[in-house]
Amino acid sequence: MYKRPLLPHGTRPPDSFAGPGFIARPLRLTDAEDDFAAVVASTDRLRGAMDPHDPWPDGLTLRENRVDLGWHEREHTAGHSFAWTVRDPGDRLTLGCAYLYPADRVGADAMAFWWARTGHEALDTPLGAAFRALIAALPLSCAFPGRDETWADWQTRASRF
Repeated sequence: MYKRPLLPHGTRPPDSFAGPGFIARPLRLTDAEDDFAAVVASTDRLRGAMDPHDPWPDGLTLRENRVDLGWHEREHTAGHSFAWTVRDPGDRLTLGCAYLYPADRVGADAMAFWWARTGHEALDTPLGAAFRALIAALPLSCAFPGRDETWADWQTRASRF
């Protein structure tokens, strides 16, 4: 777990946001099975999306996904990082996720990632726009590795750790 709040005391991002064709709400342990199905369906698109040196989600099991989602839920509650599940407007199907983590490189307070499920790639642009608007309203600087900055450039930044 991250060891400090990501935002100043008393500041939190909205618990939900929406755009055309989707809603987003906090990711919870109870989402594990549906989230796992979305991740497995999107493995080729997700591999390296949040770290080019991490083979996730290759080999991910439902048990490991439950652990991950429990961690995400606890972090969100503590305010140390934030994760949202992206769902269809009726909240029946996982269409992707959005994450806001403390930055592991200097020059930004946070780093953000999002993904849309394979077969729902058209949501990438509206999801990204809605997520960026949410982040822009927060009192922090945010980087978008792999999107606004190449992974190679991100990796050349000095590490925070």
